[in-house]
This record gives sequence, C-alpha cells and structure tokens, in this order.
Amino acid sequence: MTTAVAAPFRFFSLQVVRTRRLGPSLTRVTFAGPDLRAFHSDGLDQSLSLFLPHPGQAEPAVPVELGEGWWQGWRELPEDVRAVMRSYTLRALRRDGEGHTAEIDIDFVLHGLEPGSGIQAGPAARWAAGAAPGDRVLILGPAVADNRAIRFRPPGDTDLVVIWADETAVPAACAALEALPAGTRARVWLEVPHAGDVQDVGTAADAEVTWLVGDADGGPEDTLAALRDARLPTAGHPYVWLAGESGRVKQLRRHFVGERGIDRRRVTFVGYWRRGLTEEQLREQG
Repeated sequence: MTTAVAAPFRFFSLQVVRTRRLGPSLTRVTFAGPDLRAFHSDGLDQSLSLFLPHPGQAEPAVPVELGEGWWQGWRELPEDVRAVMRSYTLRALRRDGEGHTAEIDIDFVLHGLEPGSGIQAGPAARWAAGAAPGDRVLILGPAVADNRAIRFRPPGDTDLVVIWADETAVPAACAALEALPAGTRARVWLEVPHAGDVQDVGTAADAEVTWLVGDADGGPEDTLAALRDARLPTAGHPYVWLAGESGRVKQLRRHFVGERGIDRRRVTFVGYWRRGLTEEQLREQG
C-alpha cells in the first residue's frame, strides 16, 4: 500500500501480530510493520486515528494516494466500502535495537460484547474481538515525537498528579501512571465496568490508585461524590488530567476548578466520547 504524508502525521500500514484479553471489557491488540520505523512519539495520551476494514475486506479502504485530499476522497466512498475510522490512544510502543518503533499496542473497549451487556456492539469492538495475526489496518499517527496530539502534559513544577479516567481512557491513564518519575505524588481514580477489568499497574510514583467498578453503561453514579470526599495531599502545583465521557469530564473539571480552586490552565480534560452519540455523529457535529 502506498502511504501519504500529512506532516507531522502520516499513514502507517500495519498488521496485527497478537492479541491479549485484559478483562471482560478490554482487549489489547499489538501491531507491527515496516512503516513503524517512521512512527515517533515521546508523549502520553497520544491520539491516533485507526482505520478498519469492513467484514470481507482484506484491508481498509482509504484513498491515501490522494495525499492531503484523502479525507474528501474517503468521505465520497460508499458507506459500506470506506474504512471505519475511530479515535484511539497509544497504550505502548516498543523500539528495536536501532531505536525505531517496532510494535505498538492499542487497547480496545468491548462495549456490547461483555457478558450480560444490553447494548449493541460497535464496529471497532466487533473487529477487535475477532482480530487475528495478519489482519491489516491503517493508522494516521505521529511522524514527529512531540506533536499536538499528545495531551498528557504536566508542567515542570508539578508536585501532585491527579488522574480520573473511565474505561475508554484507562489505557492512557495506565500508561501515564507507569511513566511517572519515582517519588511523584499521584492520586488516581480509574473506572471500569467489571471487577475483572481491574489491572495491576506498575509505577515508581508515590501513587494511590482507586478502581471504581460500575455498570457497563457508564460507571458508578457516585464518582463526583467520591472525588469531593477525597482528601488530596497538600500541593502547591497540582496537575489534573481527566478523560472519558465528555459530560462527566466537564462535570469533574468544574469540581476541580470551581470547588477546589485549581488553576484551569493546570487541568487537562479530554472528551473521548459522548453518551448517546456515535463517533460519526460527533464528527458531523464537529
């Protein structure tokens, strides 16, 4: 497949090399391919655009040969032909002996496929659940290590890191927690639908991690109450990172800025999804 550059981002043609089920709601897919030698990211909460084939297609249909015109060309393809596009975050990358990216991991939430789920699974969840070595995908990702799609950026003077994430943002939150320097004070809340989704996360930080287990349709209702009741360590320069369902992220941001008085410039809030809307509907609104 011919790739096209959209600096500082470009397309990467990749293949699945292995999968690993992390819990009832989460599965990890590892990708590799020669294109990854040009994949560069030195940040956390690195956003990617993932293009998936429809059932029966050997590879996703994206007109990358159009260069910067790929988006319009993709939109003009028939709906049942053009690749399914979804936004994901990078969970991890591993480099080879020469320092080039050799593999990347992306964690998928299997909404609608968990035991007892009453919701309909989307195309990305269905694809991830059946992914097998050799399956081909296309990723629009970073060709520059420090790029605008990196969203976890604690200021240099940060002395307390506060994290909240629902299941869609748990992969990015866990990656950030693992990367925090030794001794960094951190207070972390991670929401997952099922107890089996709770993970062991290694970190050198002085971190207190609370897993909140709720229902698969949105998590526990007492999240805000739990955060309001929390006694945070005394800190002069906290940094807060909130990611997940956009309505809840905005609500929690109001808590930290309005109720706790944290400088809004030190609060990163990222709406990964919006309740009741598909990514296609969000894109139309955007």
